[in-house]
Amino acid sequence: MDTRSIGVFDSGLGGISVLRDIVELMPCENYIYFGDSAHAPYGTKTREAILERSEQCTNFLLAKDVKAIVIACNTATSVAASTLRQQYPSIPIIGIEPALKPAVLWKEHDKVAVMATPATLALPKFHELMKHYSKESDIYPVPCPGLADYVERGIFDGDEITEFLKGLLAPSLEKHVDAIVLGCTHYPFVEKVIQRIAGPDVKIFNGAHGTALELQRRLRIAELLTPSIEKGTVEFYSSSTNPETIKLCHQLFEA
Repeated sequence: MDTRSIGVFDSGLGGISVLRDIVELMPCENYIYFGDSAHAPYGTKTREAILERSEQCTNFLLAKDVKAIVIACNTATSVAASTLRQQYPSIPIIGIEPALKPAVLWKEHDKVAVMATPATLALPKFHELMKHYSKESDIYPVPCPGLADYVERGIFDGDEITEFLKGLLAPSLEKHVDAIVLGCTHYPFVEKVIQRIAGPDVKIFNGAHGTALELQRRLRIAELLTPSIEKGTVEFYSSSTNPETIKLCHQLFEA
């Protein structure tokens, strides 16, 4: 049993959507969150740049003596997870991927739109996922350059982001999709707007809960679960020097 903190990192604020699911599942654990907002977004960067930033975030958390690391970023998971696991084999490293499987299994031969960053959609990992499930469903990738920026700026609703999302989703909605997968951890913060645009009959999926369950499973296997029965602590750090960033971290976590 281990009372050390669990480290969670993302390209910015988006990973807080994953952190909330993890804390809900394991409230007695301690957490350290690092948002790389000074270098957000990752979704339009090169693979080399994403890997370098992911290594920097991991090193920051390891310096805090965390017992496990969650990559709460779909793009960073796709690019860097395997490399980080090779570099640090002694620590559990858990990633996140688009929740394509539950969306595909939700109903027989449905139509599924996958909203994600251009980098995530371009990587072999997503193409393998898409190929694997293409017999069960019609899958439509929806590149969303710029959407994570709205979240980083604290814009979660209103006319501006509504019109932006309408433009992104229009081609998929014209195909009468049954489900939308949120393939970036920033996107759950604008889920209400997406649902409003898509309508009540379109089901929305994200991978946060699956990541939380996998983290719990890995901690249990490694005998790293905390013995504490008290509510744990959550610390927030950011590469941004803007004091409003940490304030926004707390607001999003407590929302």
